[in-house]
Amino acid sequence: MSGYRTFDDQQRIYDDKVKKYRRQGYADTEALELAGQYAALPGCSEHQLGLAVDINGATYDVYLWLQENSYKYGFIFRYPGNKTGLTGIAEEVWHYRYVGPEAAAEIYEQGICLEEYVQN
Repeated sequence: MSGYRTFDDQQRIYDDKVKKYRRQGYADTEALELAGQYAALPGCSEHQLGLAVDINGATYDVYLWLQENSYKYGFIFRYPGNKTGLTGIAEEVWHYRYVGPEAAAEIYEQGICLEEYVQN
């Protein structure tokens, strides 16, 4: 669904999220905070690094398969719901980041997120 993004692409995505929350009646500060949970600030997106992909599954089963198998190919489920407090991003079942097979296996086997992995 989405791979590499330019700065301008990321800016548009972020701005669209902010506008969405403003239309729902949130104040500017709240709209910015909520948008940041679902779209990275331009210049801070893993997509801009070329390391992340968003995968659009025809059924939810695709996401379950990815969560159980992506590490075999060097990818991690980047934003699990139980790690939002550490990642700062709400769960995104479609978002995967390439970290290489060895790191991906360690992250998967330990049930940790990337932030926890880099702290070790």
